[in-house]
Amino acid sequence: MHRRSLLWSFNYAIEGIAYALRTQRNMRIHVAAAAIVLIASLFFGVSRLEFIAVCLAITFVLVAELVNTALEAAVDVSTQGWDPVAKIAKDVAAGAVFVAAINALAVGYVVFFARLTSMSELLLVRVRQTPTHVTVVALVLTALAVLVSKALIRGGTFMRGGWPSGHTALAAASATAIAYVTLSAGAAVLGAFITVLVAQSRVESEAHSIPQVIAGALLGFLITTVVFQVFWF
Repeated sequence: MHRRSLLWSFNYAIEGIAYALRTQRNMRIHVAAAAIVLIASLFFGVSRLEFIAVCLAITFVLVAELVNTALEAAVDVSTQGWDPVAKIAKDVAAGAVFVAAINALAVGYVVFFARLTSMSELLLVRVRQTPTHVTVVALVLTALAVLVSKALIRGGTFMRGGWPSGHTALAAASATAIAYVTLSAGAAVLGAFITVLVAQSRVESEAHSIPQVIAGALLGFLITTVVFQVFWF
């Protein structure tokens, strides 16, 4: 029971993220910007510390937007009509998002400005990244794609149900990354086998249908393949 409660607590949290994506235009903009920045980090070969700073800036903005959405909902429930105190609460929450966005812009400037000035040279050279960096970005982009898909389709949650299967997508992305990094047929077969087991478990538990797990597997495979083909080989 405790394990089930823990899993469902994650499910509720992801439901909140999906709700914010469905209802908040700014949240969709932030997620799109996060995806672009993560891809840019591959193009420009940021260092580990720079990558950590970028991830923290992205997280700061997303968390601020989620808190702002939650506070707006709470204020709307507790007030009827226009209230100056409610306006202050909403304005301050919006201000927190603004501060987070300014911080993200500052981090982006420090990390990318020098690289952007020499973009013409960088475009002539294929930038190779460490496999860990490429794999992390591929998995994050896969998770974001699943979240956005479920938010748009409005079916199920990240943990259960809906298009596509998030578990299968991440399993397929991981298996594909292992195949590219190891360049081993045996590792590729083992990864594919594990992905099939994950997909089968989702179907048997009636969390997803067969088309949904197939869609998830294809999504994870395609996103990871594109990322590795562009930034690794």
